[in-house]
Amino acid sequence: MIKANDPSLKSWIEVPPDSDFPIQNLPFGIFKTQSSSSRVGIAIGDQVLDMSILNKLGFLDDFKIDDSIFTNQYLNDFIELGKPLCRSIRQRVSNLLNVNNPELRDNKNAQYKVLNYMSNVQMQLPVKIGDYTDFYSDIERNIAAKVHTSSKAGISFRKHLPLGYNGRASSIVVSGTSFHRPKGQIKPFGSDLPVFDSTKQLDFGLEVAFIVGKQTPLGKTVSTATAEDHIFGLTLLNGWSAHDFHTPEDIQPGLFLSKRFITTISPWIVTLDALEPFRTQGCVQDPKVLPYLEYSGEKNIDINLEVSIQPENSDEHLISKSNCKNMYWTIEQQLAHLTSNGCNINIGDLIASRTICAQNTDSFGSMLELSLKEMKAIKLKDGSERKFINDNDTVIIRGYCEKNGVRIGFGEAKGKVLEALNS
Repeated sequence: MIKANDPSLKSWIEVPPDSDFPIQNLPFGIFKTQSSSSRVGIAIGDQVLDMSILNKLGFLDDFKIDDSIFTNQYLNDFIELGKPLCRSIRQRVSNLLNVNNPELRDNKNAQYKVLNYMSNVQMQLPVKIGDYTDFYSDIERNIAAKVHTSSKAGISFRKHLPLGYNGRASSIVVSGTSFHRPKGQIKPFGSDLPVFDSTKQLDFGLEVAFIVGKQTPLGKTVSTATAEDHIFGLTLLNGWSAHDFHTPEDIQPGLFLSKRFITTISPWIVTLDALEPFRTQGCVQDPKVLPYLEYSGEKNIDINLEVSIQPENSDEHLISKSNCKNMYWTIEQQLAHLTSNGCNINIGDLIASRTICAQNTDSFGSMLELSLKEMKAIKLKDGSERKFINDNDTVIIRGYCEKNGVRIGFGEAKGKVLEALNS
C-alpha cells in the first residue's frame, strides 16, 4: 500500500500546484454549511470532504465508527479513537482520492454529497481546548530579551529547559475571528502612575502549536522517545500581545493580561504523518541537556512561515518570513518537560512554540522585534507605516513545507483588529 504522504500520489480532484492541501496532506478540521451543523472534514485542494456523509455512504464501513464521531462540534472524540485508527482512516481517504481508484472517482452522486467547496463552508475551532501552554522555543530572541527584565539570565536559563507559561484556553479562536483592541493598565512615558486605556502597542506573535492526541494520568511522564504517540498534529498560532501591558507584568511570574485577551489558530490540524518527510536536524543544544530532555534523530520540522498585514481596503504586505526549523526546543522536548513533574495532559490540549524568529532582519516574529531592529516603522504597500498593529488591520500568518514537488500547508491564521469598545 502506498503511504498517504508518498510524493508520487495524484488525486482525481484537481489540486493547484500552490495549494496547501494536496493528497499528501489531508488535514483534519471542523466545518459547517448553511444546511448542516458542525462536522469533521478533510481538506483536499479547494474542497472539504465531509467525513460524516462518507461514513453514511458506506465508504468507511470497515472501521465500524458511530456517525456521532463525525457529526461533532470538535475533533476530540475522533482523536480519542487513537492514533493507529485515525492514521488508518486518513490512509483510507487517501486511497479513495487516488487517481487510480474508481470507488469515489466514478461515483458522481456520492461526490456531490461528500464534497463542499471551501468558499461555501465556515470553518470552526477544530478542538475543545482544556489547557493551553506557551513555550519559549527560540532562545535567539535577543531583541525581545533587551526589553524584558530577564535579559541574559533568561537566555542562559532557556538553554537548560524549555520555559513555558499557562495561557487562557477560553480566548482561543479560529482563523477569521475579529476582535476589539484590548484595554489594560499602561504606564505613560514620564509618568509615575498608570492609566487604564486601550493598548498602543498591539502586536502579533508568529507561532506554531501542536494538539495533544493521547491523554496521561496524574503522575505519568512522557519521554522524548514516546512523545509523538501523544501528538495528533500541528496548527498555526498567532499569540497576540499588548506590549504596553507587559511593564507591570514583568515583575511577576508569567504574563497575564498582556497575552490572554485573544489567541488565533488556523482551522486545519496537519498530522505528523504528513509532516514526516520534512523532518530536519535541530539546533545544537549547548550546554548538554539533562537526560530526560535528550533525544535522537531529526525532530525539527522544515515549515516556512510568513506574516502579512492587510490594512482596511488595501492589499496585504508581507512583513516577515521565518521557519519552524529554527526552534531550539523540539515539540517532543516540550511535551517531555511539561509532563516531567507528573502533570497530566488531555486530548485537545494546545502546546505552542511562542514567537519563532531567526537572526535575519526580515525573520523576526513580532512587530516589536522587526521595528526595533530597523529602528524605524515598517512601510506598507499603501504608503502607511507601522510600528505596531493599527485598528482595522488584518494580520495573516501562513505556513507550508515544500519538498520533491509536494507542498504541505496549514491554511491561514487570520485575525482583524477592531477599535476598542467604549464600555
